[in-house]
Amino acid sequence: QVQLVESGGGLVQAGGSLRLSCAASGRTFSRYAMGWFRQAPGKEREFVADISGGGSMTYYADPVKGRFTISRDNAQNTVYLQMNSLKPEDTAVYYCAANLVYGRRTPGEYDYWGQGTQVTVSS
Repeated sequence: QVQLVESGGGLVQAGGSLRLSCAASGRTFSRYAMGWFRQAPGKEREFVADISGGGSMTYYADPVKGRFTISRDNAQNTVYLQMNSLKPEDTAVYYCAANLVYGRRTPGEYDYWGQGTQVTVSS
């Protein structure tokens, strides 16, 4: 079992930055690939970025490529999402998720989820 708790969301103006954190329970955090997803009102949950268990591999969805950076600190059982140059269309609830296989990029392929943190970008 892995429990995930996100933090760091908030209200920011367009062009600003936020850093999301996701703290995980358990002693096997480094075994899990971690992903960030987001869900805007009335829309399906969508993939944002993921990172392999050791942190050497990352992948980004096209809308965030070049603006967002995913990273992890396995000693702290935490994964981060640094979000720069934020746009109003980035407004959503952001979720972190865990699964044992890197490269899965649909919500149904992830085993564990956090409760989400709201990110609102004003224009």
